[in-house]
Amino acid sequence: MDVRKIVVVVEDEEVSRTALQWSLRNLLRYGDLLTLLHVFSAAKPMSKMKARMLRLQGYQLALSFKEICNSNFFNTNIEMIVTEGDQDGRKIVAMVREIGASALVVGLHHQSFLYKLALAHDDNIANSLSCRVLAIKQPELPPPRGKTREMLPSLDGSTTLDFSQIEISGLQVPDIPTPKIPYQICPNPYAIIWRSRRSRKKRS
Repeated sequence: MDVRKIVVVVEDEEVSRTALQWSLRNLLRYGDLLTLLHVFSAAKPMSKMKARMLRLQGYQLALSFKEICNSNFFNTNIEMIVTEGDQDGRKIVAMVREIGASALVVGLHHQSFLYKLALAHDDNIANSLSCRVLAIKQPELPPPRGKTREMLPSLDGSTTLDFSQIEISGLQVPDIPTPKIPYQICPNPYAIIWRSRRSRKKRS
């Protein structure tokens, strides 16, 4: 069996953690290599101390994702990559191609780099990454009264979003009826005919 390389983008978003848990339960199989990839954006110019702090925060975030893997699935082949890049996803594309990934799993949110890649490139995203792209999306809650929902990037017919959007809905545990305890039916005592035997007198 060929070893597949699954890359999960590490971001400080709840949907990114959901994407990791989904990939562990539905995509990863024994022997696969799971790569936790975090790309932090460093503005230019930036001091070395600031860049070092961002890198350290990235490692700590990746370690928290690794703990999710260890707490749910033991003996998982995991590697962490923390590197500097841009917010447009070009660094992620380069790293995914360099790794030779079989699949890329991303938690889809309003500021996701997948939207920026779709708007920036005429060709499809899957061909740019040379692998399958799975975007995990959580259902949106209705906005509070008096507030409008944030506008997402325009996704009209001219832009092809060729990644799989898998919507994760909240799991609801169904009501399980209380199991009935089997028991034996006791017969009606009035329906029992009692038959007594008369004691025979001993002959003298």
